[in-house]
Amino acid sequence: QVQLVESGGGLVQAGGSLRLSCAASGRTFSSYGMGWFRQAPGKEREFVAAISRSGGSTYYLESVKGRFTISRDNAKNTVYLHLQMNILKPEDTAVYYCAASGDPYGRRLDKLDEYDYWGQGTQVTVSS
Repeated sequence: QVQLVESGGGLVQAGGSLRLSCAASGRTFSSYGMGWFRQAPGKEREFVAAISRSGGSTYYLESVKGRFTISRDNAKNTVYLHLQMNILKPEDTAVYYCAASGDPYGRRLDKLDEYDYWGQGTQVTVSS
């Protein structure tokens, strides 16, 4: 059974930090690229960050560069995906989703339709 389970969301003041995690199991997710997306109320889901299968390549939404860091731990049966978020801003408020992509071409993975599996999301709220 495929599971992507996010954790680590919460309420934080502007300028603060949060670390999101996602535990992915049920497939050989070490062979998948993975990413984080977010969706704010009334807005479309948008790309935040992605990381290649090996972790050697990372990609970010321009507005989070220098503040967010994506990383992964390819453990034996479960892949752990993390998103360290620093200097948080009210505009970062959203539900954050982790996702896994079986894309074999090493693409940037910044598009929703490039992903095969999704988590249920975790709420991040940044107060001003």
